[in-house]
Amino acid sequence: MTNLAHSFESSGALGRSLRGLRKARGITLTELALKIGRSVGFLSQIERGLSEPSMTDLRRIAQAFEVPTSWFFLLEDEDTPAQKFIVRAGARRALGTSEEGIVEELLSPDLGGAFEMFRTVIEPGAASTELLKRDTEEAGYIASGEIEFWIDEEHFHLKAGDSFRFDHKSHRWHNQSNAQCVIIWVVSPPTY
Repeated sequence: MTNLAHSFESSGALGRSLRGLRKARGITLTELALKIGRSVGFLSQIERGLSEPSMTDLRRIAQAFEVPTSWFFLLEDEDTPAQKFIVRAGARRALGTSEEGIVEELLSPDLGGAFEMFRTVIEPGAASTELLKRDTEEAGYIASGEIEFWIDEEHFHLKAGDSFRFDHKSHRWHNQSNAQCVIIWVVSPPTY
């Protein structure tokens, strides 16, 4: 294994992460290959754990998915069986921050399966810039803080301990309080 391989997930874990992310986004190997200027065979080998991308390739892949390059890095050097099932508090992967004032961390071990779970921290004053509508069913739990929340045109003021669920609806939010709002989300099918 090269020094580069020691710095990011083992080839098998990297391949699973890449495949899960690609499938969750509905992108084919051909489409990804075109975006990053590499062959389908090369990407297939990475997904199967047979090849390791260079840092340049890894940056291009992360950019194509709009996630930080750190998405592919883990705190542990080993590809352990626990990583398939467990996410330790210090080993959460940060997801792309599409808006200023919001940080999301994947709580699910990967993006495979029927749903994803993530933790969203919304800073005071942060707001979604537009109505978001995804072809998903979503549920959430306000772990701390409070948030103004709209589902379609209906407005709700949610506080710690409140929860919500909606199916194929548009939504937006605004943290008008002076404290962070932490929301635990479950989204099906995965969108990241």
